[in-house]
Amino acid sequence: MAELPFDVLGECHEQLQRMLRLLQWLRLHLAAMGCDAQALDAAREILPFFDQAAPAHHEDEERHVFPPLLAAGQHVQTIYRLQREHLEMAELWTLVRAVLQPVAAGRWQAFAPDDEGLLERFARLHDWHQAAEDELIFPAAALCLDGPALAAAAGDMARRRGAN
Repeated sequence: MAELPFDVLGECHEQLQRMLRLLQWLRLHLAAMGCDAQALDAAREILPFFDQAAPAHHEDEERHVFPPLLAAGQHVQTIYRLQREHLEMAELWTLVRAVLQPVAAGRWQAFAPDDEGLLERFARLHDWHQAAEDELIFPAAALCLDGPALAAAAGDMARRRGAN
């Protein structure tokens, strides 16, 4: 049986927080220790999360969380901001990915000053965003979705992730 959609979304947010902490650790580790095996492992864990899990999570929200709230006229401005931030996160990730690829390949020498700012901006963009979803949007959407809608969302999320 598929997990409830808001359980899956919450688990993804927990994983996101872990990846953002790992990104912060990586920045500090690279400055202190350089591009060693631990740095390679960290970069190789961060890259697939933001390449695959984060976009799938955003798609879940765009398909199953935001529409019922917009249809009910609830939290419209907040949802519009979250949607804009999804686009901004995707754009920033392209740049962040380019900064992290040399680390994952073991070719990192040093971050440029702009790279540090980019990494910080990417991480901070998630702060308000995740808090708004966890504290406002997810609870409100859970109240808007009935049993069949929850089951449909769970099934769609599982199918797109290749689960049975």
